Amino acid sequence: MSIATTAQRIGVLTSGGDAPGMNAALRAVVLAAEHYGMEVVAFRHGYEGLLNNEHISLQAPDVLHILQYSGTIIKSARCPRFKEEESAELAAKNLDALNIQGLVVIGGDGSFRGAHHLGKYWKGQIIGVPGTIDNDLYGTDATIGYSTAVAIAMDALDKIRDTADAMDRVFIVEVMGRHAGFIGLKSAMAAGAERMILPELQKDKPLTIAAIVKHIKRVEAVRGAGSYVMVLSEHQWPGGAVALSEQLEAEYGMPCRPCLLGHIQRGGPPTATDRVLASELGVHAVELIRDGVTGVMAGLRAGELVEVPLEETWTKKSPLDVNLLRIQHEIFNPVKKPARNEQE
Repeated sequence: MSIATTAQRIGVLTSGGDAPGMNAALRAVVLAAEHYGMEVVAFRHGYEGLLNNEHISLQAPDVLHILQYSGTIIKSARCPRFKEEESAELAAKNLDALNIQGLVVIGGDGSFRGAHHLGKYWKGQIIGVPGTIDNDLYGTDATIGYSTAVAIAMDALDKIRDTADAMDRVFIVEVMGRHAGFIGLKSAMAAGAERMILPELQKDKPLTIAAIVKHIKRVEAVRGAGSYVMVLSEHQWPGGAVALSEQLEAEYGMPCRPCLLGHIQRGGPPTATDRVLASELGVHAVELIRDGVTGVMAGLRAGELVEVPLEETWTKKSPLDVNLLRIQHEIFNPVKKPARNEQE
């Protein structure tokens, strides 16, 4: 959607879970805005800061050398109260009082829901920039932070393989992605894991403890004694990796150790991929505002910059790469599968 007004002052905020590359996106927004003669007002602590009028002016010197840092220099937060009508009205009032004509929201699906909600009560332009490690926003091939999260998980899996090999043990590594298995799939494939338990694979035929044990024994029968590494997406097993490892050891006598990566996946220097993606999308967001566009996410698909209606980013779902699933599940599996896409 396009509107006639050309923004001279824009706002920006980072919302929800932080993602490596948010600073790079923020830097791109500020530099692009200055290039096009716009002022930038940043709201600290996401929507909470917008409601509390916690704002600062940002200029090029404030952001020049931040793209190599994870986190976000303007802070982030979750804001459940932003779902309320009164909150959106207050946010609109605060934006208008500051003479802001456009707002860039860097975050994930919850942040975009908030942006869409705000758009019902505010006449300014709103552009979303996809910043989430989960890669679960429809309409863009990758989200800012995803590449770094996969690299961190892969590095941990590589290190765990060393100790797993030394002790001939089963290791269960729990990664983020409770609703989307992108991190789990990519890291499992990159690190040569023997098993992955992902939300998409649990929907139709959830794994049982018996099936897991059977597969571990079959791998051992084929390869001999050795390590077995399993990647588990969070919330895909009751009690998570700790409970599953305790169950395997207590009920089946299998030496097993859990490893929960947790928020480690959100930290560390962003990869080159995330820095470049964040830079492209940050500039794209400002240029969409310059062109009078509103209510969309700035994305990148098949190498082309795109704009995706905000509502589509969470109402539609991007599937896991079918070919990667096939390769990891069939070709790279240490034991022969009886049928494609079967989880046994």
